Amino acid sequence: MRKLGEDLATLAAVPLWMLPDTELVDSLRAVHRLEQTAALLKVRLVHEAERHGVPGAQGHRTTARWLRDLLLMDPAPARELAERAETLLGRPGLEEAILDGHLDIRQGVAIAEALDAIPDDLADDESAPDAKQIAAQAETVMTEMAERLTASQLRQVGDRILAHVAPEVAERVEEAALRRREARAYAKRFFSLSRPAAGMVRVSGILTTEDAAIVNAALDPLCMPRPHDDRLPGQRRADALVDVCRLALRNRDLPANGGEPPQVSVTVAFDPLTGELGGGTLADGERVSAATVRRYACDARILPFVMGGQGQILDAGRSRRLVTGSLRRALVLRDQGCAFPDCDRPARWCDGHHLRSWYDGGTTCLDNLALLCGHHHRKLHDPASGWQARLGTDRLPEFIPPAWIDPEQRPRRNLFHPRK
Repeated sequence: MRKLGEDLATLAAVPLWMLPDTELVDSLRAVHRLEQTAALLKVRLVHEAERHGVPGAQGHRTTARWLRDLLLMDPAPARELAERAETLLGRPGLEEAILDGHLDIRQGVAIAEALDAIPDDLADDESAPDAKQIAAQAETVMTEMAERLTASQLRQVGDRILAHVAPEVAERVEEAALRRREARAYAKRFFSLSRPAAGMVRVSGILTTEDAAIVNAALDPLCMPRPHDDRLPGQRRADALVDVCRLALRNRDLPANGGEPPQVSVTVAFDPLTGELGGGTLADGERVSAATVRRYACDARILPFVMGGQGQILDAGRSRRLVTGSLRRALVLRDQGCAFPDCDRPARWCDGHHLRSWYDGGTTCLDNLALLCGHHHRKLHDPASGWQARLGTDRLPEFIPPAWIDPEQRPRRNLFHPRK
C-alpha cells in the first residue's frame, strides 16, 4: 500500500510540461498500470469485506448499498464493483496478469465472465478434453488476445471462445447456450409507458433480439431522413413508432375493444358564446391543446366528443368527418402519397387533412382534403411553423411557406409522387 502511494506521489510531482513525448507516453502507461493495480486491490478489499460480513454488520442488505454509502458511489458503479469482486477473484492467473500490466481490470472481468460461461459437462466421450482443460486454454488464448483487443471486443470473442479452443464441442454447447440466453431474454421482456412530466410519456422496455428485429424491420424504412429534414435520429424513430401504430389502427384485423374498433377518444370543450373550441382531454385525463384537437379531427382513428357548457354531448363526430371508402380512394388516386413538398411517404402512411378544419366548418370532400404523413400533418397544424395549405386552381394541393423561408411565399407542390 505504501509503495503504491509513493509511486503515485512521485508521478504527481513531475512537471509534466517538461517531459519529452516518449516519457509522456511511458508515464501514461505507468499511471494506467498503477490504476489497474489499485482497481484490483479495491476488488480484493471488497471481497474480504464481504467474507468478513462487514456490509451486513454495518446495517446494509447488499454490498452495493454498503459501497454507495461508504464511498458515496452512484448505484451503477457500486453494483459493478461488487460484481467484479464476485467474478474476478479466485482466478490467480488473471489477477497476476493485471498486476503485471498485461490486462486491465475490465479485460480481466470480460475474460472471467467468458470462463464462467463454459459449462462443466462438455465431453461426449472420455477422449474429449474436460471443461477444466478447455477453460485453462481459453484463459491463455484470451489473455494473449487482450494485448490488442478492448474489453468489449473480448466479450464478443468470449461468446464464441469454444470455437477457438474446442471446435469439436463448440456447436453443441453454443446451441444450448443460445437456447438458455433466448429463454432468459424472453422472460425479461417488458414494455411500459410512464409520465416523467406533463405532456410527455417515457417509453421503455426490453425485447428479445428476434422481436427487436421485427420492430426494426417495421421502423427502419420510416426512419430515413427526408429532404430538408431537421429531426434528430431519435426523433425520427419516435415518429416512425407512432406511424406504425397509426397504420395498425387502420387495419381492420385488430381485435375489437368492447365491440368497437381500436381508437383514441378525446373530449373537447365548446364555448357556445364564442362558438370556439377549446383544448381537449384524452381518455386517461391528459390535456391536449386546441391545435392538437384540430389535427385529431382529421384522423379516422380518433373519435372526438364535443361537450357543451352543461356537460352534454353536442357531437360525437364520426361519419361526416372521416375520409374513408370511395373518398379516400379518390384522395389517394389524386395525391399518390403525402402532398407536402418533397415528402416521399406513400399513401398508406398518410391521413386526410382538412384544408379548412372540420371544426371550423370545413366539409369532408375531395376539394377540402390533402393527404399528409404524420410529420407534416403535425407541421400544418402547428401555428409556429407558418406553413399554410390550399387547393390550387387546378384542384391540386399546394403549400405556402412562411416568409422566413421564402419572402415571396410562392406556392410549392410535391413533385415526388407521379400524377395519374
